[in-house]
Amino acid sequence: MGTNAWRKLPMSLTELCLDTTLRCGQSFRWRKVEDTWSCALHGRILSLRQDATHLYYQASFSERLVEPLTPPLSAPGSKIDSLPEDDDTEALVHHYLNLKPDLTKLYEQWSSVDANFKKKAPRFAGVRILKQDAWEALVGFICSSNNNIIRISQMMEKLCSHYGPLLGYIGTTPYHDMPSPIILADPKVESQLRQLGFGYRAKYLYQTAVQICHGHDDGWLENLRNPESPIMGQKVAAAGEMQPGGRAGYRVAHEELLALQGVGPKVADCVCLMGLGWGEAVPVDTHVWQIAQRDYKFGKGKHSSLTKATYDAVGDRFRSLWGKEAGWAHSVLFTADLRVFSERLPAKIEVDMVKVEAESVGPDAAATSAPVIGTKTEITETKIKREFLEEEGHDGSVSSKTVSRGKRDPLSITDRGKDYANMTETLLAEAQARRWKLCRNEK
Repeated sequence: MGTNAWRKLPMSLTELCLDTTLRCGQSFRWRKVEDTWSCALHGRILSLRQDATHLYYQASFSERLVEPLTPPLSAPGSKIDSLPEDDDTEALVHHYLNLKPDLTKLYEQWSSVDANFKKKAPRFAGVRILKQDAWEALVGFICSSNNNIIRISQMMEKLCSHYGPLLGYIGTTPYHDMPSPIILADPKVESQLRQLGFGYRAKYLYQTAVQICHGHDDGWLENLRNPESPIMGQKVAAAGEMQPGGRAGYRVAHEELLALQGVGPKVADCVCLMGLGWGEAVPVDTHVWQIAQRDYKFGKGKHSSLTKATYDAVGDRFRSLWGKEAGWAHSVLFTADLRVFSERLPAKIEVDMVKVEAESVGPDAAATSAPVIGTKTEITETKIKREFLEEEGHDGSVSSKTVSRGKRDPLSITDRGKDYANMTETLLAEAQARRWKLCRNEK
């Protein structure tokens, strides 16, 4: 197996954070071992890692296996030579990770028009929308129906290991690329996928593959792509004027995708955004709907439930805020709500000065005509954890702990103010220390 030496590109964590971008529900085939992410991609095993100043990449090429025409559950194939004449890995890294846009400027632009984004974005810098193959995005998001990120990743691994070409190994771990639509259009595939645990999604995957292979011209799916975001190696072209509901090409792509089995509005928007390059696509599931209710005043009047009209209204609202990259900005907020990143959110610290009756002191205490009132301080630290568990469900569990300082002697107003200020300063210092520790661990 031929493996290139590690190469590097200057890259700050504010321009790209691999640990966030590759875990936020865009792509489901990346594996992390220690500090390195790896994936079978475009005829090679691409490995990525990062420190505070650079992105490192490495490509491995080897003999791989031809996809069998009718794959059994463990499909052998014949070997072919896959060594490239020219190594285009650097171009692939730039393209796939979508490194051309200045992300710092985009965050500044989105923050300038949205106070909620400005509040949350600093803890989730470096989130980029990947430029995935449209077919991979379509398969991945059909699998996402009523599912969570871990299970989707497991399904994609099973799909690739049973039907995709083997590109090689890292250690003893095999890496398979995506199977083509013609492989999944075989009549035996649906029953085999059910055996592998895909459930009703098996039918959707098989029927969608059949539709693409036999119901459309070659290249139909790629022709739905945003011409401003072409496949690697093709020239950029204009995509038309931006409208409240998105550009005309986006609306056409969305409608065309809805005709495929297992594709509803959310899946269609996910494919438009992450597989076809339409940045204004805003996928709205019940998770994003809760964000819209909590932070953008939806959930009342005619938009009290997630109907088609409300779905369109949420997308239009975000497009009016963030323009033709609304889906990208929305994905940052989506990421901020994922449970896997909950430690990045500051704890909600509430400090209450509670009146208590002071303990009686001295021999004359019983003769006191009125109780002496002092204070005790209760500090409640609450973390709200959210995770996109299922398309039709959302976990918003709350865990909290209360630390109560015991009874103390009566305090004057001045002393109580000093005590409150000192305590608040301590709490803020502790919170800052936790944030620094988290940042150092991520780097």
